[in-house]
Amino acid sequence: MTDDTAIRPTAETPARPTDTASVARRLEAILLILDEPQSLVSLAAAVAAPVPAVRQAIEGLVADYDGETGGPRRGFELREVGGGWRLYVREEYDDVVGEFVNTQAPSRLSQAALETLAVIAYKQPVTRGQVASIRAVNVDSVVRTLLARGLIAEVFTDPDTGAIHYGTTDQLLINLGINSLDELPHISPLLDDGADGFDGEVLR
Repeated sequence: MTDDTAIRPTAETPARPTDTASVARRLEAILLILDEPQSLVSLAAAVAAPVPAVRQAIEGLVADYDGETGGPRRGFELREVGGGWRLYVREEYDDVVGEFVNTQAPSRLSQAALETLAVIAYKQPVTRGQVASIRAVNVDSVVRTLLARGLIAEVFTDPDTGAIHYGTTDQLLINLGINSLDELPHISPLLDDGADGFDGEVLR
């Protein structure tokens, strides 16, 4: 992958077992922390295993999670999106997860979350890497928070890089009490033109 969010191996990656079971366990550990789909090549580098072994382990995990190996069907699935792999909640459990998150989430967003939300609102559709570049900080956990609160959503995945592009939702409009993003204030009165990567124009 050419995307800046792709997993890269360290300079001295230690040799590790390449049997399917061992590769699958390492893959699960990596998949649990992914925010964006990763290609087979990227995953192979991350777990220090050949691509064919990773492909076989992925196929085994998919079958396992889907209940095709004799065990129960899981509430999550391993899905290929935009040429990369990532764990997702199964669609039939979206409501359950949404209700839980809404009852657990704090009523107020942190300053970091508000700043990240502003970047996404004005620059959407925008990738997590682009937001991080604008804010000059890691935004992984903040993006997860905004997704959980239903204020942003995945708009599309770049077919070449696998990078997910984010945009705001109708829930944000409701929370702000506006009908469209056209009602957001122009950036120029708030920031110097071009500051922090903004172009000084309200998203159309």
